[in-house]
Amino acid sequence: MTKRTGGSPVRFGWRPPPASFNIEKRHFPIMPPLPRLPRLLALLALPLVPGLAPAQSNSPAVPAPRAFDVRAFGATGDGTTLDTDAINKAIEAASAAGGGTVEFPAGTYLSFSIRLKSHITLHLDQGSVILAAAEAPGFGRYDPAEPNDWGDKFQYQDFGHSHFHNSLIWGENLEDIAITGPGMIYGKGLPRANGGMGRRGNTEAGPNGTLTPAQAAAAPAASPLPAAASAPVAGVTSNRGGNKSIALLNCRNVMLRDFSILQGGWFALLATGVDNFTIDDVHVDTNRDGFDIDACHNVRISDCSVNSINDDAIVLKSSYALGKFRDCENFTITGCEVSGYDPGSVFDGTFRHAQAQAVDRDGPTGRIKFGTESSGGFKNIVIANCVFDRSRGLAFETVDGGVIENITVTNITMRNVSNSAIFLRIGNRARSPEGTPVGAIRRVSISHVIASDVDARYPVIIAGLPGHPVEDVRLSDIRIVSRGGLTLDEAAAQPSDLVNTFFLRGPGLSGPRDPFNPPEQEKAYPEPSMFGLLPAYGIYVRHAKDIEFRDVDLGFAKDDSRPAIVLDDVAGAVFDHVNARRAGGAPFIVLRKVANFSIGDSSGAPDARLGSVERQSL
Repeated sequence: MTKRTGGSPVRFGWRPPPASFNIEKRHFPIMPPLPRLPRLLALLALPLVPGLAPAQSNSPAVPAPRAFDVRAFGATGDGTTLDTDAINKAIEAASAAGGGTVEFPAGTYLSFSIRLKSHITLHLDQGSVILAAAEAPGFGRYDPAEPNDWGDKFQYQDFGHSHFHNSLIWGENLEDIAITGPGMIYGKGLPRANGGMGRRGNTEAGPNGTLTPAQAAAAPAASPLPAAASAPVAGVTSNRGGNKSIALLNCRNVMLRDFSILQGGWFALLATGVDNFTIDDVHVDTNRDGFDIDACHNVRISDCSVNSINDDAIVLKSSYALGKFRDCENFTITGCEVSGYDPGSVFDGTFRHAQAQAVDRDGPTGRIKFGTESSGGFKNIVIANCVFDRSRGLAFETVDGGVIENITVTNITMRNVSNSAIFLRIGNRARSPEGTPVGAIRRVSISHVIASDVDARYPVIIAGLPGHPVEDVRLSDIRIVSRGGLTLDEAAAQPSDLVNTFFLRGPGLSGPRDPFNPPEQEKAYPEPSMFGLLPAYGIYVRHAKDIEFRDVDLGFAKDDSRPAIVLDDVAGAVFDHVNARRAGGAPFIVLRKVANFSIGDSSGAPDARLGSVERQSL
């Protein structure tokens, strides 16, 4: 680990590159692979036990996997000549031989779509770069997006999550595949915006909120998106080409290890329906999404770093892109770092923060999240030993009917948090087939979390819907320090300079209001800013059941005269050893329509057990 000096942040597990970083000259940081081979060779060199002869075997020798050097198939690696055909020929040859490793020696390989095959490893040697080409007439293009009515017609998910072939590297219905490093994938020619739009630009929530078959058959309406959403990205001639660095659909036994992705397009990685999936020691510095893992089973993400100021860093989704409900389940996310510095500035070691906001006008994104696509659920998941740096906090969201359950989060540290450190939300956007019920959140345990310099507008938020409470959530050993400096009067006034209305749209949603009665926003896109300024600085819980807070510390850097905690429509709440700073005579906790409440050993409030409370402050 290196410590920061002169404002550079602490980095974990790798050192930032020198200032002379230059991708065009192929001088860039490469994360060294874990020394697995040297350890194996050392084991093989151990002497035999005296008198013990090696075991004999009648089994035929297994031939070593064959290597297929892309240069032997015509690749130049000069960064200007298109190497697409040579790369795909090498993959075809390896596939015809029953499998093997396609080698990329040091060099820069300019390419459009690379089509993976089963039983193939792409190995990027030290100093090698796969460079995404920019489409141009007469020069080349990416594979076209394949049809997917579940996105294109019915709009259960947006264009990006519905298509896979329009990518730099893609594979479908494959098994036993890998991409290994320590080289780099540089998505220079990939746009970060839509590589094409759905029928309506995907800005409406749709039956249940999505299109009916009759609506889907109608002519597309003009897109209501602002021009900036589809404007060309520097170096890209068209936003209708490839838009992902790696896309995988319906694959199994997949490993991504020891390489890096710079400027990955809309998605550095989109994996949908991928099972038995390992992502290890992969480092991403991108201009939009990092890892989007959708409807996958048995996934291990470890020792990765993802810098993504404009969108989520590691996000689990359960869309309807497969034409069926499929959960994300059996995941571990461990030892990872997520951040929201300016694109490219983590890899070049400058850690710039000139960009103050993401494109949605909230602060830098770069977080770990479940949702927003949530037709299926998120089950049996562990997140542990992770670092959040200049990013949003944890977000667990189900708004399309999925169930979030059996989740454990522990040993998390956050600093410079640009919205809620913890955000749990049930909504009813309902981008799922007609009749899909409202989702649920239950059996969630979050412990050993430290968050400092948290945006004062956003407390911990646990928010269900009337009749659909968030259930059985345990928060313990939590310490949160807000920037503070706000008042309850400001929560009532909702001043425009403090409220981001990007997710707070509609008649009567903005402007002055009862500070304890924020809008429900049942159909809205879920973000902490969707409620405007809230009446608590530390914890806000609404529509919940059986919630526990134990060993929790809440504080602020500047005096904040809002209550520390507000509970509204909560049945069953336990507060034990909860401490909170207060200012201006503000209550420790405000209870509104709360049943079966208990508090003990908490500074600022007497021990109490209350059966039913309409309104009370402690």
